[in-house]
Order: sequence, then C-alpha cells, then structure tokens
Amino acid sequence: MVFEPPKRLVRALGETAPDGDDWLEKLPEAAQRAVALRELTAERVQVPGGRSSLVVLVRAADGTPAVLKLAPGRARPEAERAALAHWAGRGAVQLLEEISTEGVLLLERLHPDVSVRSLPEAKALLEAAGTLRRLWAEPPAGFPFETVAERTGRQAQAMRARAQAAPEVAPLVDVALAAREELLAAPPEHRLLHGTFRQSKVLAGERMPWLAVGPDPVVGECAFDLARLVRDRVEDLIAQPSGAATTRRRVKRLAESLDVDQERLRGWTLFRAVESGVRAGRVGRPRDAELLLEFAGWL
Repeated sequence: MVFEPPKRLVRALGETAPDGDDWLEKLPEAAQRAVALRELTAERVQVPGGRSSLVVLVRAADGTPAVLKLAPGRARPEAERAALAHWAGRGAVQLLEEISTEGVLLLERLHPDVSVRSLPEAKALLEAAGTLRRLWAEPPAGFPFETVAERTGRQAQAMRARAQAAPEVAPLVDVALAAREELLAAPPEHRLLHGTFRQSKVLAGERMPWLAVGPDPVVGECAFDLARLVRDRVEDLIAQPSGAATTRRRVKRLAESLDVDQERLRGWTLFRAVESGVRAGRVGRPRDAELLLEFAGWL
C-alpha cells in the first residue's frame, strides 16, 4: 500500500513550516515501518484527514480494528500520548500500545466519518460539552505539557508582530492581549485540557457514544478549553443576521452548563478567535481571517 499524505495535510504543514522539512518526504517509508513493526494490515489512509498528522485505518494481527497515527515533532505527538495515557479512555480515544515510537500512536478505532458535527447544532454542542467535561482532570505530577500561559505567550508574540505588519488588525490584537493579561492574573483552576477542542474532534465510538480525539494538551483553566467550542460553525454564525446575539447566548449557555465563569469564557473566546484570525491572515487564508476577526468583534 502507498501511504500518500492527503492534500489537506500537505497544505497545513506547509503553513507551519513554510521553508519545508523532510518529514513529509520520509512519511511513506515511516508508515511502512510502523505497520510492519506492529504486524498490522493497512486498510486505507483517512481522507481528508487532519491538519497535523497522517491517519491510517489498520487491523491488528487478530483482526482488531485500530488507527495508526503519524505526526511530526512540531505537532507534539508525545504530549498527545501522555495525555491519552493519563485519561485512560475516560472521554477520549484509548491508546492500544505501551511502546513509545517517536511520532507514532496506535489508537482505538472510532467511526472516523461520524463526528458530533453531524448532529443538529444544539444537540452537537450539548454532546461536545459533555465529552469535554470528562477530560478536565488533575494533571499528572511532573506533567510534560505546556501551560496556557506558555502557549498563549508564544501566540501573543506572533500577534504583536502581525499587528505591526498589518495595522488594520492592531486594535483587535490590543484588546485580545489585554484580555489575556487580565485572565492570566488569577486563573481559577489548574486542569489538564484538550487544547484544541471542537465538534470535529469528537467522534462516534463503540464503548461510549462520543469520544475526543486529536488533543494538543495544555494545562490551565477550563474556560480556555471551552473557548474554541464557542466559535464552532463560525461560518454559519457569520451568515446569520442574529449571529452576534446567537454567539452571546452560546457563551452564556456553555458557561452555565459547564460551571465556567461567563466573563472568563468570553475573554478566552475573544483571545483565541483573534489569535486564529491573525494566524490565518499571516499564512494566506484571508477568508478565514475575515470570518474569525468579525466573530471576535462581536465579543
């Protein structure tokens, strides 16, 4: 079988490494080795797949369906492994092997084409939020994860640089950075978070109806994790005449359902939307940038 990376993955990795690297060139051979080492039978590459990894549907020697995931180091696959091991299947996909092969994860097979995004919007938000709640655990001692302060600190530097190059985004960047400073002054809790949670990261499973996949784990307050969910289906929100009001109701509803402070959720939603919008503009996705920054302006 030829392990050809999907176009979506090639395009996304080009955004994060514009000067290129050799991970994609070595990927087919690395996938072959990973399959052979585990005596797996490869069925197909998942398409369109994710933006940071190659996902291959496989079967173990005994016929058990599984997923083989290969990711470059900059996607922090070892942090993902550590988080999945800590969750041990509680709300998230399970690891199926103890061995640690750098950048390679063997995972429980879920239904890769069925996410909560396929549900009506209100039901999707309810199911996604319930899944997210199960992930918010005490981090392990000596945890190998970034903190929210560390991750957003890196992001803040990139946002300031972009604001200098594109002055039209500077007012929103200033507001977002001020919100970050205020939020970091008194974080209410210290939890292991998914880090990149949204509806498409929650897939249908067998042992539980819905399970989270693809974490980029971080340690911090729960409102940071919930913030990304607030803007799910942002293109639909922007298209609605009542999009701004709908967004504010969503913030209130999610905050109340998960016992998160509403103002802290609004602040992290603002910061994360501006950060994503600025990054989209920087890597040449102007339409995404426009949607995200318009959304942020509602907050």
